[in-house]
Amino acid sequence: MKNQTNAARKSERELVSSSIVNGPPRLVFEAWTNPELFKKWWVPKSAPITLVSCAMDVRTGGTYRLVFSAGGQSAEFFGKYLEVTPCSRLVWTNDEGGADAATITTVTFEDVKGATLVTVNDLYPSKAALDDALATGSSGAMPEQLEQLEQLMVNRRKL
Repeated sequence: MKNQTNAARKSERELVSSSIVNGPPRLVFEAWTNPELFKKWWVPKSAPITLVSCAMDVRTGGTYRLVFSAGGQSAEFFGKYLEVTPCSRLVWTNDEGGADAATITTVTFEDVKGATLVTVNDLYPSKAALDDALATGSSGAMPEQLEQLEQLMVNRRKL
């Protein structure tokens, strides 16, 4: 059964997406924190981009760096982990816009009868930053990404 992702603007600066993923929080959390697993589901298949490099030091104070390629151009996304609570919660900054323009992402993993309710909360630095993200489509990929995460969990159960 395909789980629906709910995505909504919760305030002038906040976008929240949630979905039930059919896997226990331990495995779903691992898919967010293990670079090899992360690379398998993070980039929406509908997007003409490739995740070229994924470095993650998943601990409070650790950093991450993602390098993407599209049409001969590359882009880097990076930040640091503000909070890491295994199997429960991740909080990180998206620093590529500079310290004053950082978006803070919080992901929670809640056990729901053996599955996981994944909630992704993006807090943008301003209303204009969220408006821009919505206008360019850079913030609308989460439903597809969570669907791909669900498929990864299905494939892992088959192993």
